[in-house]
Amino acid sequence: MPKNDIPPIAASDVAVAFVLLTRLPLPALPDHAFARQARAAWAFPLVGLVVALLAGGLSWAALWLGLPAGVAAGLVLGAQILLTGAMHEDGLADTADGLWGGYTPDRRLEIMKDSAIGTYGVLALILSLGLRWAALTVLLPGGGIVALVAAATLSRAPLAMLMTALPPARGGGLSAGIGAPGWRASLTSLVIGAGLAWLAVGPMALILLALGLGATAALATLARAKIGGQTGDILGATQQVVEMMALLGALVMGT
Repeated sequence: MPKNDIPPIAASDVAVAFVLLTRLPLPALPDHAFARQARAAWAFPLVGLVVALLAGGLSWAALWLGLPAGVAAGLVLGAQILLTGAMHEDGLADTADGLWGGYTPDRRLEIMKDSAIGTYGVLALILSLGLRWAALTVLLPGGGIVALVAAATLSRAPLAMLMTALPPARGGGLSAGIGAPGWRASLTSLVIGAGLAWLAVGPMALILLALGLGATAALATLARAKIGGQTGDILGATQQVVEMMALLGALVMGT
């Protein structure tokens, strides 16, 4: 098939997106499906939807059993971490360590690649988990599963755009290996994420989307200035920050 005839969306993209972003047990995919890893980024919000529904279902069961809202919120975060293999949390920690722990782009990338976690990474995780836990503790008893769905879908929607707008910061990284989704896939991802969020929380989704895009733009600017582009860690950090902003935004506006 000529390059220009490659379809923008394929049925296998959804499965590829789940392979890339979760640890869910999935049937083996044919090798040719992974040739579309970058284009499959349009389906990232669908991954967020499933992760949120599974984690939200656990919180509903916890509240139904009479457990405190704080426990239910902790279970939500734990479920999300298990479902995604903590890849986004790992990206946040590595990004914080690298961008603030090094003085040159090469040194920052070296720190980000190191599996050890430093002070900045620990503090970033504490703040991210703590703020999301606090927000969910308030939101969940009032039907906050819808806010969780909005946050999970919107936080994955801008990733394709970030992969397209910024070049890979290193030649041999995960992001470089996957490639750029392109603007069509990026727009599709944003539309799907915004649409799912609208179904969950209504017009509030537009405000949450604006918050998410603002956070994404800020991280993109920082990543370009500090390391010259994006990496898989930057993408993970973006997901975490946007999810946190969406939950805090929902907390401020109510659900």
